[in-house]
Amino acid sequence: MMPYSHVSFAGAASRALILSLVAMPLCGTAWAQAVPAGKAAPAPAPAVQAAVAPADPVVATVGTDQVRLSDLREVMASLPPNARSMPPQTLLPILLDQVIEARLLVAEARKQGLDKDATVARQMSAAADRALETALLHKEIDHLVTDAALKVRYEKDTAGKTGETEVHARHILVPEEAVAKKITEDLKKGGDFAALSKEFSKDPGASAQGGDLGFFKKGDMVPEFAATAFSLKDGEVSPAPVQTQFGWHVIQVLEHRQAPVPPYETARDELRQKVVQENVQAAVARARVGVAIEKFNLDGSKQRATDSAEPPPPAK
Repeated sequence: MMPYSHVSFAGAASRALILSLVAMPLCGTAWAQAVPAGKAAPAPAPAVQAAVAPADPVVATVGTDQVRLSDLREVMASLPPNARSMPPQTLLPILLDQVIEARLLVAEARKQGLDKDATVARQMSAAADRALETALLHKEIDHLVTDAALKVRYEKDTAGKTGETEVHARHILVPEEAVAKKITEDLKKGGDFAALSKEFSKDPGASAQGGDLGFFKKGDMVPEFAATAFSLKDGEVSPAPVQTQFGWHVIQVLEHRQAPVPPYETARDELRQKVVQENVQAAVARARVGVAIEKFNLDGSKQRATDSAEPPPPAK
């Protein structure tokens, strides 16, 4: 696909492209910064005073409805970054046409009474609820995920601390415990781990590398595998096969190391996501205080203690 800046927007095809873009959901806050401030047509100036462009000028009227520059900026913020990078003088007139068309369709829908339709009314209510939910979370969280705030959190939680322990290990994965035990015995007798992995392992990616998994952190692996791997010394093979949902593993740890502490630029996105998740949960917890909540069964009946109990085992 050609870059948006190289696309000609003349004709119906270009309008369809923009329509598909503006139909996307809004994707962030601070939309007012997405487009450089436009210049309104100068208003009639007093004899001794220069004209001052309004901060949010009216750029169109649709009947009695006004379309302001801020409306276009809001739509602009919903576009992908490459579309937002287009010159405003190219993109904004196209967006204005789309906003006008959308207002016309909304007005016609109201004339036909569609806003009174029960299904449409529920959808409108749900959209309003989503807007309020989003607005609250932005109010609660946006100031916590600025670059300055994230740097403070990084310095507190990450910078200057020892990196997490990693192990470099390899494994042989087989479906049967008996085969895994036989491989373990062969290794004790001096068998070649890489050769046995290539012969028996059902992990095609690792077996091609002699079972080598590279370095990993404890949280990168399923608990059973990680618990054994991190208990072994360098060069040691697991004394017994380890079972996970994938099968039976024979594990050898090659070496341990302390992972380097990532610089802020590397850690920023993951840290931001962590802060967002923490504070969404905190916002939900605050909203829950003092609110009575009762869950019902999917058929609308009241839940009983036995409704969530484990079903009895099938009769033999």
